[in-house]
Amino acid sequence: MAAMLLSTMRSGSVSPSWAVRLAARSLSTTSPLQAQVQTKSKKTLARPGVKNIVLVEGVRTPFLLSGTTYADLMPHDLARAALQGLLHKTGLPKDAVDYIIYGTVIQEVKTSNIAREAALGAGFSDRIPAHTVTMACISSNVAMTSAVGMIAAGQCDSVVAGGVEFMSDVPIRHSRKMRKTMLSLSKAKTLGQRLGLIGSIRMAHLSPELPAVAEFSTAETMGHSADRLAAAFGVTRLEQDEFSVRSHTLAKQAQDAGLLEDVISFKVPGRDIVSKDNGIRVSSMEQMGKLKAAFIKPHGTVTAANSSFLTDGASAVLVMSEEKALAMGYKPKAYLRDFVYVSQDPKDQLLLGPTYGTPKVLERAGLSMSDIDVFEFHEAFAGQIMANLKAMDSDWFGQTYLGRKSKVGAPPMEKFNLWGGSLSLGHPFGATGCRLVTTVAHRLQREGGQYGLVAACAAGGQGHAMVIEAYPQ
Repeated sequence: MAAMLLSTMRSGSVSPSWAVRLAARSLSTTSPLQAQVQTKSKKTLARPGVKNIVLVEGVRTPFLLSGTTYADLMPHDLARAALQGLLHKTGLPKDAVDYIIYGTVIQEVKTSNIAREAALGAGFSDRIPAHTVTMACISSNVAMTSAVGMIAAGQCDSVVAGGVEFMSDVPIRHSRKMRKTMLSLSKAKTLGQRLGLIGSIRMAHLSPELPAVAEFSTAETMGHSADRLAAAFGVTRLEQDEFSVRSHTLAKQAQDAGLLEDVISFKVPGRDIVSKDNGIRVSSMEQMGKLKAAFIKPHGTVTAANSSFLTDGASAVLVMSEEKALAMGYKPKAYLRDFVYVSQDPKDQLLLGPTYGTPKVLERAGLSMSDIDVFEFHEAFAGQIMANLKAMDSDWFGQTYLGRKSKVGAPPMEKFNLWGGSLSLGHPFGATGCRLVTTVAHRLQREGGQYGLVAACAAGGQGHAMVIEAYPQ
């Protein structure tokens, strides 16, 4: 497939410098500081007999580079901080929630149901059930859509959803041989049995097992896959570096202008108060060009600077039925409308979730690309974003892989990730989905749009897309 894609994309209508021109245009003509509120008059997606489900509020801790200020904490500390921030921002009574759902990817074994532990730590009533979900980088997306499903089914009226990831202290296991020996030691009944087992330990037994950084089904790292995907779509190193610079530049503008209002201040025990993301780095193209390939060496195009970085952070959102929210005196931020999950070949299409999910969710909602005012896509790698945009703008890909008569169409860059993205703000695997949805809601309010679209890829060749509608102001 890679060879076919490369040949087609090079010979087709997509110019190799297409992404660079669009990125440059976005930087030069569109600033989040210049957005003007306009009144839209599009149809609403409300349906007779179907509950309106709303996003009341969304918060997140600052997203920090792993190994920095959060290094001595535990995952539930961050999740608890996000939940407490949500309580503080909304004034929500601690017993007014029906259910709590959290997403995470690399679980701390001491708090396997981190949703419950974080909820108790944050002071929520112990009568509120809580469970934890995982679906790689779209884990908090699953938490949110699970909340939507529970409310739509009439099981709940008010659900808190969120996600957390803590890469500063991931679980590292003994080797399997060592684990078997230790388990046998715990069962040994005589001194002779214990000494025999201890004597069987070899140096190889002491080699630790780190959490997998590769796809289980393909044994390929995500970075390696991103590099191959970029090559298949003819995405150049220049295009990737340009997009990364764009992400960091827009994130810096948004941060300085106070647009990232979902970020809450967090007093780290024994350390300073943290109030902003610390991974934003505005670099020059010359600086970007000095970095070497990180995965396919020496000729790959994916580097540390055009990839998202390992991040610690947590997020939380309050999801309610519209009726319940209004009864409690809340002014919702947005309606949570149609959503889809997709999955495709985890080898050659690992990171194409947005390309597959976007047309499906638009079809469900009865919308077109031109109806969408705000796009927020998860930026795992600059090469992954550019490959998705080129796939969406390709008639051949649409016909061959999506079963369409023509292309999906690429999002206009003047509507795309205008406050930065995962490349610059950071990507705590289990928490990014809530950030995307909350950002769409805030951008719709500021820019006067009516519809927003969230899309994300995930390990395993999976993806998610959701349509969000602005709440009337």
